[in-house]
Amino acid sequence: MATISKHTQPVTYTADGAVSISYPALVSDPLSLSESIEQAFGSHPKSLGIIIVKDLPQEYPKLRENLLWQAYKFAHLPEDVREKYADSRSRYSFGWSHGKEIMNGKPDTLKGSYYANPVVDEPTVSPVLREAYPEYYGKNIWPERNEKGVEGFEDSFKALGRFVFTVGCQLATACQPFASAHLTDSSVSLSHLISSSQTTKARLLHYFPPPADAPAPSEDEPIDSWCGFHVDHSLLTGLCSAMFVHSTPSSPPKIVPPPSPTSGLYIRTRGQDLTKVSIPPDCLAFQTGEALQLATAGRLRATPHCVRVGGGAEDVSRETLALFMQPDVDMLVGEGTTFGEFSKRVFEEHYEGGGASM
Repeated sequence: MATISKHTQPVTYTADGAVSISYPALVSDPLSLSESIEQAFGSHPKSLGIIIVKDLPQEYPKLRENLLWQAYKFAHLPEDVREKYADSRSRYSFGWSHGKEIMNGKPDTLKGSYYANPVVDEPTVSPVLREAYPEYYGKNIWPERNEKGVEGFEDSFKALGRFVFTVGCQLATACQPFASAHLTDSSVSLSHLISSSQTTKARLLHYFPPPADAPAPSEDEPIDSWCGFHVDHSLLTGLCSAMFVHSTPSSPPKIVPPPSPTSGLYIRTRGQDLTKVSIPPDCLAFQTGEALQLATAGRLRATPHCVRVGGGAEDVSRETLALFMQPDVDMLVGEGTTFGEFSKRVFEEHYEGGGASM
């Protein structure tokens, strides 16, 4: 069993109060980050359930920007082209999905998503498992290589997705002493569950600008006006900083700052306080999901979060990537419940007839 490093790194925070850690320390001495991980993911009231990883390798900003531009470009393809890459058989868990997910009791048309496993194109599982869990064990669907406007989509998706996955596996190693103290089965290795799984799923997200006839946001605009409050059903979720793009029919698209100080990601702390968390563009964030909550009998809580539009968002879209790191479907995550069984219930809540809620 891993032991705590003799050289504990001091805990540092972002201006929003999120714990931040340095990537070089994560690689060279992951167990020195035990106190930071406890502060980020623990059960104390001010814990945000999120951690920021800074000082990433220099290739990261370019990988991020390349793929987030692809999110914008894909969302602007003609609808009939986008729908070629939708897959009802996997219950919209691979390829394009728009208007299929149920949020706050109604179809969510505010964002479009492109789902794929950036680590494994086609999982090597039995035909029985493939048929039982098409949401996870289906084959990736990629835009055709010569699809005009999104050339290089697959390569960009895999490059960023695998980068985030690698950092996430390293973080899981650093989390092991902390997690093993809370997991129902202390012999389980969090990093092994994630690194060996074939259910990893990335969600490339395009948040459409508010409709032209939408009322202007007011001070009492709902906090979850762009994406409703929810928890992920992963063990850990990797998040890229969002990229905002302004475009009109008469002007080319360009990257702009967040449209408002109130725009962005909001998290409920363990003590139920609401906090806006900003992820710097050159950093990654990771937060806890519901599978980890179940696997620890509630001792490590999933992170409730949402996205707010804020004022000044006319003609502004939001692009980002979330990577859901989760176990294979046969892992027990609750009393007699596998991750696959748990996921099926979550799918039913968010899609008519079932579908992904990620």
